[in-house]
Amino acid sequence: FARMPGSRVIATASQAGAVVVGLASFGQAAYEDHYNGGIGSNGLTSARHDLLHKRYARDYPESYDPHTPEDVVYTGSRQLTEELEIGGHSISVGKLLLSPTRTYLPVIKTLLGELDPAAIQGMIHCSGGAQTKVLNFLHGKRVVKDRLFETPPLFALIQQESGTDWREMYQVFNMGHRLEVYVNEGDAQAVVAAARSHQIEARVIGYVEDAPQNEVLLKSPYGTFSYT
Repeated sequence: FARMPGSRVIATASQAGAVVVGLASFGQAAYEDHYNGGIGSNGLTSARHDLLHKRYARDYPESYDPHTPEDVVYTGSRQLTEELEIGGHSISVGKLLLSPTRTYLPVIKTLLGELDPAAIQGMIHCSGGAQTKVLNFLHGKRVVKDRLFETPPLFALIQQESGTDWREMYQVFNMGHRLEVYVNEGDAQAVVAAARSHQIEARVIGYVEDAPQNEVLLKSPYGTFSYT
C-alpha cells in the first residue's frame, strides 16, 4: 500500500501513436553487484526444470511436487556449477537462474524527475504473462513490438535445452526486457536516458495503434506471433 497525491498516479491507458520503451532485464545495472541473467520471477520453476539435469530430482526430491509428471521434472543437461562465458565474464548456471529480480525503482525515480507523470501513458512490468502482460490493460488497441532486444543468453539456453516453441517462450519469459514505459515519441529519449544513467539498456521496442480487438503483435527473429 502507498499514499500519494491522485494527480501523480500513473494509470495505464495508452493511446494510438504512443511508443513503447523497453528496459532491459539482463546485464549489470549500476546498483547491482553482478551480471543479471534477467529471469526475474517469471517462469523460474519452468526454467530450472528445463535447464537442470535429472540427477537433481534424485538428489533433491524435496525440490519439486512429487505429483509432477516425470517427463517434465529436471529434463535438461546442465549442472548448477557449470560455468558459462557471457559478455566476457564467467558465471555459473546456478547464479544465472538465481539472479535477483531487478528493481527498476531507481530508474523510475530518475524518470519522474525528468517527466511529468501525466506524460507517461503507462508502465507494464512484464511478469505474469511476460510479453503479453499488456493485454490486461488495452482498450481497442494493438501493441506492435517489432524492435525487441536480442534474446539474452539465459533465455536462448532455456529454449535450446527444452525445445519450447518460441511463441510460448514470449508468453512465459520476458525475453530481454521486463519493464515497458508508454509515452509519446517525443518523450522516448528521456526514458532511454533515465535507464542508461543507471547502466540499464533501453530502446523503443514498439508502438501502439487502434485495432478492432486488443492484440499484441510480436515480430521476432523466430517468427511473428499474435496474442489476443
